Amino acid sequence: MFKISRRTAIVAATCLLAASTAVSAAELTGTLKKVQETGSITLGYRESSVPFSYLNADGKPTGYAFTVCQRVADSVKKELGLSKLDIKYQAVTSANRIPLIQNGTVDIECGSTTNSLKRQKEAAFSVSYFGIQVSAAVWKSSGIKTIDDLNGKTIALTSGTTSVALTKAYERDHKLKFRYLMTKDFAESMQLVANKRADAFIIDDVLLAGQIANLSNPEDFTILDAALSVEPYGAMFRKDDPQFKAVVDKTVTDMIKSGELEKLYTQWFESPIPPKNTNLNFKMNSYTKELFKNPSDKGI
Repeated sequence: MFKISRRTAIVAATCLLAASTAVSAAELTGTLKKVQETGSITLGYRESSVPFSYLNADGKPTGYAFTVCQRVADSVKKELGLSKLDIKYQAVTSANRIPLIQNGTVDIECGSTTNSLKRQKEAAFSVSYFGIQVSAAVWKSSGIKTIDDLNGKTIALTSGTTSVALTKAYERDHKLKFRYLMTKDFAESMQLVANKRADAFIIDDVLLAGQIANLSNPEDFTILDAALSVEPYGAMFRKDDPQFKAVVDKTVTDMIKSGELEKLYTQWFESPIPPKNTNLNFKMNSYTKELFKNPSDKGI
């Protein structure tokens, strides 16, 4: 029987560990491999998608969704066992966000991007961290509680938005009769309601919250917890990258289960936010509550 010295055993164990580490590194693919090799990750941000992802007064990206991206970066650093991770930032727009993901300029984008079946052909999405409802803003004193209560009333709609077709389809399918006032932008539509020339303004509920917050009497208005349509928002990254997707999904799911995402929601949607300390006073809608209850990366 051979006797192995303590020193020999230590050397052998060290070599084995080194070989194991090398194999683990070699097995990395996609974004994780890229991050391991470069020591950096690039987060895509929007410049004005308040409160999801936007520039603060100091010119630095911030927001509810952007915080999710920062948590993902933390998770990647931990997953790869890095002592240091260089986090880079890249502004994106609605037009270039997918191309910049695809060509590797941006590794992940967290903003107000809808997880749609069409977009899934070009990019991958995380478990959803927010859900919009296409709904209506009305005066609290109006007595309007549901979309059906708008029967026979006047609705402000912004030309060119998906809410136009959705509203007309709902009217037809539910055998209702609406009167329409078409406008050029969201502010004009909201002013029609504020001036009582229209009974409701229909668009994405989070956009309604922003319009109401800009009024001189926001406390007099409410958003119906009803939906003509729903859309899930999620982090977007490159397709066919299961290792990175696993890290991203676990990060978002853990944030939901720990209650951290709900706290972030309160911080960004129900409290004063920078740079103007505006409070959207936007209570969590039924769809977002459902997404938190049953985390999913399902698109629409």
